[in-house]
Amino acid sequence: GISDIAAMNGIPKHILINIGLSNRFSVEAVKEFYLGVKTACTDFAVELIGGDTTASRSGLVVSITAIGEGEAHKITKRAGAKPNDIICVTGDLGASFLGLQILEREKAVFQADPNAQPQLDDFDYLVGRQLKPTVRMDIIHQLAEIGVVPTSMIDITDGLASELLHICKQSNIGANIFEEKLPIDDKTFLAATALNISPITSALNGGEDFELLFTIAQEDFEKLKPISDIYPIGFATEASKNVNLIMKSGQAVPLVAQGWK
Repeated sequence: GISDIAAMNGIPKHILINIGLSNRFSVEAVKEFYLGVKTACTDFAVELIGGDTTASRSGLVVSITAIGEGEAHKITKRAGAKPNDIICVTGDLGASFLGLQILEREKAVFQADPNAQPQLDDFDYLVGRQLKPTVRMDIIHQLAEIGVVPTSMIDITDGLASELLHICKQSNIGANIFEEKLPIDDKTFLAATALNISPITSALNGGEDFELLFTIAQEDFEKLKPISDIYPIGFATEASKNVNLIMKSGQAVPLVAQGWK
C-alpha cells in the first residue's frame, strides 16, 4: 500500500488494518504481528489509526489500507510520459524472483527429507528481497529535494515489462529500453546462471522488486546525478514505434508482459 503511494509521488501518512483471526491464534502471536506493524510504521513515518478486528473461520485474514497526500501539481500517474522522455528505474531488478526460486528449491528438499537444513547462507540478499522488500520512499524524498517531478511513474510489482507496458498504454507512447542498461545485481546474475534462468528474463518478468519505474523530461536528467540509485534504461518514443527491448546485438525485440495481471 505504501509502495502504491510512493508510485504516485505521494507521502504516506496513515494506515488502517482490518484483521480476521481464528481461535488458533494466541494473544502472543497477535502481539508479535503488531510489533512488526509498529516497526514498519516507524520505518515509513506513518501512523496506524485504526481498523476492525473480527473472527475468521479460515485462519488469518489481513487487509491494509494506506492513506497518503501530495501537492496536486506533483502527483504522478501512469499517464503523462511524452516521446523523448527518459525511462528510469531504481535499485536492481530480478533479485526477488530469484529469492523465490531459492526458497522453492529448499522447500522441495525439505519435503523430500524433513531433517534437511535449508542452504541459504549464500543467498541472504536474494531471499531478503523476496521476504522483506523495501519501499523506495527514499527516492521520493530525494526527487523532492532536487526539484524533479516524474512525468509518469509506477512501482515494479508485476515485472518491469508489464509495468512499462502499463505506462506506455496509459501515456499513449512507445518505448525502447536497452538490455545492457538493465540494473542486475551480481548476486542475481550468479544465482540465475546457477539455476539455468536468464537474468534478463528475471529482471523483465520476475516482479515483486518494489522498485520504481518512472519517466522524466530530458531537461531534468542532469539533476538526477546526485542520486546514486537511479538508472536510465531507455527512452519513450511515438506510440507507433511499439515497446522494444534493444539487445546488445542491436536487435529490437518487442516486449510482452509475462508477469501477473
